Amino acid sequence: MRILFFGDVVGRPGRHIIMRRLGALRESLGADAVVVNGENAAGGAGITAQFCRELFAAGVDVITLGNHAWDKREIATYIDQEPRLIRPLNFPPGAPGLGACVVTRGDQPIMAVVQAHGRVFSPLLLEDPFRGLEEVVERLRTVTPVILVDFHGEATSEKVAAGWFLDGRVSAVVGTHTHVQTADEVILPGGTAYLTDVGMCGPWMSVIGTDRQHALERFLTQMPVRYEVAKGPAVLSAVVIDVDPATGRATAIQRILERESANQEPDEFQSGS
Repeated sequence: MRILFFGDVVGRPGRHIIMRRLGALRESLGADAVVVNGENAAGGAGITAQFCRELFAAGVDVITLGNHAWDKREIATYIDQEPRLIRPLNFPPGAPGLGACVVTRGDQPIMAVVQAHGRVFSPLLLEDPFRGLEEVVERLRTVTPVILVDFHGEATSEKVAAGWFLDGRVSAVVGTHTHVQTADEVILPGGTAYLTDVGMCGPWMSVIGTDRQHALERFLTQMPVRYEVAKGPAVLSAVVIDVDPATGRATAIQRILERESANQEPDEFQSGS
């Protein structure tokens, strides 16, 4: 079984490059399932129901979120109606939505997707992601041996720790949130594929997706500056993971990084920032 996972989608440039490349990549790679982190899809902060529907229609099986989950208020209602949209499982009790989703083909489960959020350097008041993952993973293993974990977090050390904690219990642990693809892909001894951060799908002539002049102004002056999604050519960051569907053990992991030319002006694909 082959899983294709796209890193954080940032604004219109990120949505554009996903829509333009998803179908061809899925076909050429022979991907059986597609997962996208969409927490920055709408103007760099949050996602709308419309953008979720567009991604699902394009062939995405599951959308994960993160610290910007509730930035678009409509999602708090939509997520309870759409099980393919998940948020970190260790959000406080009472938060809308679920932290895991089972992907099916026909009546048969083929994989599960789980998301947790790191606590290191996070301003959010979160439950323990490790204990939460342990509980949910044990339950999901009775449904399917193929389990992908999106660990959304700031600290490299916490993500690496999560990989070792889950080694042999899930098929893959991939990190999101920092928007910069790391080069440490590996299959751990227990058969779990690991990558610290998948990277982003968004404007690369930027500071992790935001207008670089705004970011520089904030660093240079330490004054509050409203960030906006940068314009221009995009980068597409993803990872492909091969898994034995009988055992859930990963057999291969490969990064994907595509960058549009600095002189390229992408066609307008859809409205919205």
